[in-house]
Amino acid sequence: MVFWMGTDVGPQGRAEHPCGKEGAMTTIHLHQTTTATPEQFLAGLTDFGPGRKELFGNSADSYLKVHHEGPHDADVTEGSSGIWETLHYDWTDPHRVVMTTTDSNLWGGASGHTYTLTQQSSGVTDVDAVVVRDGKNLRGRLLAGVLGLFGTRVLGKQFKKSVEAIEARNGGATGKNTQTREE
Repeated sequence: MVFWMGTDVGPQGRAEHPCGKEGAMTTIHLHQTTTATPEQFLAGLTDFGPGRKELFGNSADSYLKVHHEGPHDADVTEGSSGIWETLHYDWTDPHRVVMTTTDSNLWGGASGHTYTLTQQSSGVTDVDAVVVRDGKNLRGRLLAGVLGLFGTRVLGKQFKKSVEAIEARNGGATGKNTQTREE
């Protein structure tokens, strides 16, 4: 997690953020082992149809809008509880899905998600998720700070539920998880 308090003074005499923007940026790493194959997990992650909330609790149907969907990418607005973001999904590499925030009421800068799907020789799949939250306004910066403190626990529970829902959709059993927060 990176909190910037504006201690470096730039050439114009103003404090400069190490990433070029003011704000609090939080990075959370999540890990789950699943019986779903990388293809099954990718299919769940990129299913933008009605009922997405059953797989991803923070993606209510009332917020869901698909702007573009191609064979290896999509632009989708999703959210819930007053928080929304438009994400550009890129799964050109089907074992790595990069979701870049292109618009949001809270998130900007480097915000997004990256999912890496690694099939193990035992048949299980390791799912590694990195969530970056870079607040673009006061509310976003405050929430990024809160996520820095509690996000691993909160997002970890949601991540586990999503993995379990994708497994159930494919008739599998639940694996194990680990979550860490970058400081």
